[in-house]
Amino acid sequence: MQNFGTAVDVARGVSRLLIQEGYSPILEFTLANGRRLDVAALGPDGTVVGVEIKVALGDLKGDLKWPEYLEFCELFYFAIPPGFPDEYVPSDTGLIVADRYGGAIVRPSPVATLHASRRKAVTLSFAKVAAERLANVIELAADARNGVSSE
Repeated sequence: MQNFGTAVDVARGVSRLLIQEGYSPILEFTLANGRRLDVAALGPDGTVVGVEIKVALGDLKGDLKWPEYLEFCELFYFAIPPGFPDEYVPSDTGLIVADRYGGAIVRPSPVATLHASRRKAVTLSFAKVAAERLANVIELAADARNGVSSE
């Protein structure tokens, strides 16, 4: 079985790309329908971006849940590592190729329109998740500085 890279490497590259493009990404963002995006991002104008990472061909071919992300995103991409066979990626989605150092948008995402109330709900959830994660990082840093074990 060919190793195309790890999901962590692709997530890192996608995050770097999105930041470079003016978006603010977070990893593993749970949507109101219970589905979890591998990467979600907000643009400077509030655009909601969703990214599903695939590093194994079997996972991509067997993924029937990805359309459930679309009602929560204005832009939706699959992200794959270099060398991954992109002909299996649905052609009606955006495509990012990324490794641990960065990425490139190979195919732009179609633009969807989110209802204003849906956009607001996703944005508020995104902000809450990001703030709570930052608070946890600050707690862990303070504990480490004070010699407190997190176990």
